Amino acid sequence: MSATLTARRVAPPAVRAWWRDAAGLTAWLSLLFVVALWVSGHGLQDLTTDFFTSTGRLTGLLSADLLLLQLLLMARIPWVERSYGQDELARRHRITGFTSISLLAAHLVLITLGYAAADRSGVLAEAWNLVTTYPGMLLAAAGTAALIMVAVTSVRAARRRLRYESWHLLHLYAYLGTGLALPHQLWTGADFTASPVATVFWWTAYAAAAGAVLVFRVGRPVWLNFRHRLVVEQVVPEGRGVVSVYLRGRDLDRLPVAAGQFFVWRFRSGPGWTRGKPFSLSAAPDGHRLRITAKDLGPGSRRLATLRPGTPALFEGPYGRLTGTVLKGHKVALFASGIGITPLRALLDELPYHPGEAVLFQRAGRPADLLFRREIEDLAARRGIRLHYLLGRRSRDRTSWLPAGYAPVPDEQVLRHLVPDIADHDVYVCGPDAWTAAVLDSARRAGVPADRIHAERFAW
Repeated sequence: MSATLTARRVAPPAVRAWWRDAAGLTAWLSLLFVVALWVSGHGLQDLTTDFFTSTGRLTGLLSADLLLLQLLLMARIPWVERSYGQDELARRHRITGFTSISLLAAHLVLITLGYAAADRSGVLAEAWNLVTTYPGMLLAAAGTAALIMVAVTSVRAARRRLRYESWHLLHLYAYLGTGLALPHQLWTGADFTASPVATVFWWTAYAAAAGAVLVFRVGRPVWLNFRHRLVVEQVVPEGRGVVSVYLRGRDLDRLPVAAGQFFVWRFRSGPGWTRGKPFSLSAAPDGHRLRITAKDLGPGSRRLATLRPGTPALFEGPYGRLTGTVLKGHKVALFASGIGITPLRALLDELPYHPGEAVLFQRAGRPADLLFRREIEDLAARRGIRLHYLLGRRSRDRTSWLPAGYAPVPDEQVLRHLVPDIADHDVYVCGPDAWTAAVLDSARRAGVPADRIHAERFAW
């Protein structure tokens, strides 16, 4: 049985409503500014005389700007990350990335066609000439190859064939690709140096992206690890293939973390320790210890069971917005499936609900698979939480978050029956993608407002 952590009532970092709007507006303004730079450089006039080269310039400019925005999206900037959440940032990152790569491919084709027409040469001969004779083009070609590799391995079918750790390592080549493209843009990209305004804009954009990566992906984790120096205190089995790892360190009451968040963890325990793996806190931080819980789903989670007390732990984070900062009222309904109970277990400690204002739906195949059952039932008795266990197989005839026994009744009708005032609740959901989608759909159909539905998917 797991030891019980005494929850500390921490005020999570505030999320300002305007942060999200400001970040989105900044991104769109940067794209509009890039188009304005192209127009000021006679882009529109050149369309009639040199269509391929002019459109090639525009696609290249937009591709470069989107590439920098893509880096900023995943630079772990705290106020951006807390405003959007990692799952939405990852989705926008993928869309931005694929758009950037598509525009880059269009840029390469259009510029080659334009130059070939101007030089009256063959397309392949012109492509070879551009790569081998223009300053910085060999580096740009290598950078383009790195970016294409990242894009290919980000396609859903490819991601399914890769371990998270391998995919994450390959993804780091995006930084290399971006860096290799810079000399070409400065030496041969006339639009980057056509005016003092353009020069200032592009240098500022590159500096902002590089600075964000260095500060928030490198500097901040180094500082937090040096300050808190986490080590494994104990490893506790929780069920079939599930273990909890308790960690202790220095000044943990000063670690800026809230229940519902996750870290990317690395445990210095042998070969492969440098590969990071995301795990949520499974208990609210109490200022003395942290607890994470994971199921054996691969090498990264499997190695947790082999950790020894005293093993140093390195972390990045905290990340995620599945916290009390998004809470609109006091009533809460939490939906968890399998290992998805971990962040919600922590939230049960920390959310400011009153007795009778919280309900937990926990999904498992059988009673023995209900994680933290004794902890949760003790907490429910103390804080007045209503519990609904969703046991057994799900229906094969329809997509549902309920066990098969509920199949004749629409999901939202069952939800309204079990929680008649569900529309007055904040809904928190964590579980497999398909199951989570079914819960979200039921909540919306049951009348829960969109701003009261909170879910964060951890699929990569």
